[in-house]
Amino acid sequence: MSWQSLTEVALLVVLLLLLAPPLGRHLARVYAGEPGRIGRWLVPVERALLRGAGVDATRSMGWREYALAMLALQAVGIVALLALQLAQAWLPLNARGLPAVPWHVALNTAVSFVTNTNWQSYSGEVLLGHLVQLLGLTVQNFVSAATGMAVLAALLRALEPEPREGLGNFWVDLVRGVVHVLLPLSLVLAVALLSQGVVQTLASSMSNAWIDPALAGTVQESALGPVASQVAIKQLGTNGGGFFGVNSAHPFENPTPLSNFLELLAILLLPAAACFQLASSVRRPAHGRALLAAMFALFLPLALFAMRVESGSSPAFGGAPVDAQASELQSGGNMEGKETRLGPGESALWAAATTATSSGSVNAMHDSFLPLGGLVPMFLMQLGEVAFGGVGSGLYGMVLFALVAVFLAGLMVGRTPEYLGKKLGAFEMQMTSVAILLPSVAVLIGTALVVATQAGRSSLQEHGAHGFSEALYAFSSAGNNNGSAFGGFDGARPLADVLLALAMLVGRYGVALPVLALAGSLAKKRAVPPSPGTLPDGGVSFVVLLVGVIVLVGALNFVPALALGPVAEQMGSSVHGR
Repeated sequence: MSWQSLTEVALLVVLLLLLAPPLGRHLARVYAGEPGRIGRWLVPVERALLRGAGVDATRSMGWREYALAMLALQAVGIVALLALQLAQAWLPLNARGLPAVPWHVALNTAVSFVTNTNWQSYSGEVLLGHLVQLLGLTVQNFVSAATGMAVLAALLRALEPEPREGLGNFWVDLVRGVVHVLLPLSLVLAVALLSQGVVQTLASSMSNAWIDPALAGTVQESALGPVASQVAIKQLGTNGGGFFGVNSAHPFENPTPLSNFLELLAILLLPAAACFQLASSVRRPAHGRALLAAMFALFLPLALFAMRVESGSSPAFGGAPVDAQASELQSGGNMEGKETRLGPGESALWAAATTATSSGSVNAMHDSFLPLGGLVPMFLMQLGEVAFGGVGSGLYGMVLFALVAVFLAGLMVGRTPEYLGKKLGAFEMQMTSVAILLPSVAVLIGTALVVATQAGRSSLQEHGAHGFSEALYAFSSAGNNNGSAFGGFDGARPLADVLLALAMLVGRYGVALPVLALAGSLAKKRAVPPSPGTLPDGGVSFVVLLVGVIVLVGALNFVPALALGPVAEQMGSSVHGR
């Protein structure tokens, strides 16, 4: 692992710690309806949109009404995006005359982008026209991210000390997230990416003449489109779906080291800021810092481990005689499936960041990682996408694990557990258990169906341990709304598309709905003052307990499956090498 890679990690951590607190406080003010001096000029836009939609911004919703409003919007989004893809052949901004998208790919894509998963079983520049990219995918990038932020805002209101009847208004929260947060940040990032050479045009392609004399006269067509605008929101909204099939490995999406770093920072920024949003909303600064510390405690060791593994050579080479040229290649790390302009260190860091969040964007082929290097992004997703997780969804997922932690602490001292002063009863723990376990069930059942059926196995490029890893990774990604993939898994088949879409729906709404039900119950309770038996929620002991709970739950759910996949492959490679 090079010193440049370590310097990048250090710089990333420092910038996150500098930028996340003020952004988190801004988020808290936005959802409280007090955007401050920074957001005052956008208030008329917010009001105009709400008035145009006929929304009474003063009316607060109970959790059921809030959930129904969210589901109604999501259902309309799925139908609209599905219709756009099926009607693509007759739509404008389709200069290449692309046909309608196959029904199963269209269904998978519609569910994927509406649930903030952005799994792609296709190459965007080959399958989709500009209108579908702009009106369909980019719009859903904003809406799906704002939906996760709205659910978090509702939960944070429920955690405020004073009891309340409603959780706020879903439509107001949705508009505020887009207008005051996602649009301004995306505009700034898009301009920065344009300065680095990320393309933004309605032209469909450009022609390139080869410089190589042996190919003189040959012309290569390179796809173009409105890329910078989509890249900005895909990273900031932890969406991850790229304009091009190879995502952020494409030089038109990610041309320079600076664009790579800016996109990496954007992936982690809003999830980190959400910790300070919680701290401001419930007036518990120490607890917000503790949650962020737990996120870093999970993310940094795994990221550094992946960087170390990918900077080494394959265990299959162990003890084998190699010539000088091969030895020199090995010393540069595992470069298979990686951009030479990025190298193994930055590729592994990106892989860890994009799977620690629910972004899923990639700048390397995860299928080409070494077995233990590929285990890291897989395990980060299987932890529940909480370190750092998606915008909004990452923190409300972390709060679920915090509830389990304080529940266990209460059992150990023989008292009723409480979180931020709110007493936890049977209903709260039932909703917490459902939300934590449902995505795991979707992942394991989906993986089993793929490897146990002929139609499912047809999606696998490899057999044996690595083939199992491809299937496990695909459903870990879908069930946790991540969207990245081992490239060897062919998702563009009817069975795989449908199963993955179902896993995405469970991963999104099987968590969001219990969280809203939990919020509805907690909102009616008054916070009680801490007593000598209360577990401090801002100290080292709480961070250690929380991290332990997250790792333990992830390990219990997935260690047997990981043993059949990447662990078995690593052991087999090591034996093979010897």
